[in-house]
Amino acid sequence: MKKLLLVISIVGFGLTNATAQCTPDITAPAPNYADSTFGAWPDTVINFAAAAVGVPYTQELQFKVPTDAGVVIAALAGSPIISFTVDDVTGLPTGLSYACNIASCVFNGGTVGCALISGTCTTPGTYSISIDVTGSISVFGFPTTAPYQFVGYKIIVGQAGVVEAIINPISIHPNPATNEITLDGLNAQMKITAVNIKNMEGKLMKNVPVTSSSMTVNLDGFESGVYFVEVSHAGGNETLKFIKE
Repeated sequence: MKKLLLVISIVGFGLTNATAQCTPDITAPAPNYADSTFGAWPDTVINFAAAAVGVPYTQELQFKVPTDAGVVIAALAGSPIISFTVDDVTGLPTGLSYACNIASCVFNGGTVGCALISGTCTTPGTYSISIDVTGSISVFGFPTTAPYQFVGYKIIVGQAGVVEAIINPISIHPNPATNEITLDGLNAQMKITAVNIKNMEGKLMKNVPVTSSSMTVNLDGFESGVYFVEVSHAGGNETLKFIKE
């Protein structure tokens, strides 16, 4: 989980020289990554929110950068991370761009920050996103740079007014939960074929028959931990994470 969250933390740095209109989450512990000592929200399992052609789009990213390079390369354990610089992004839909809360988009190890992806998409489709990053690491007191490429992100762009789920996305509340969760946004237009809840190991915990757009699911028998709701529909698959207290 830590490595996965590290990946999205680097994505969250942004990809332009603009400053994002967002505020880094410095609460302790930050709820967006409460299940890890470092990381960011959303991670690559939750991924970016869907977008619609011609509809203004924003996606906020919160992140916390680790201090030890060993979380990226085991052989560098104990070598402090000086900074990460985002060099490039590929695969973004036309009309969208990144901006981070620091204009330079250079972030020191151990810091927290945020970024926005925003704009208006022009062409529908599923866009795979990859990020090119250069890390600055102190190895035996000498600064060393190392390039990395992170993949596993996507943005689904649909036609506004046709794919209702893009305008009214699926959501879970409360999160964290105690006895039950409510799933909203299970619209008939999505042509949902399955809703499954799985644990961190991928074990199926419950299959949820869809009877309405908003449903309450009982969590009896669920131990405390992190779970994933997998929704399969005509537009693809979506995964949402929740915490059972």
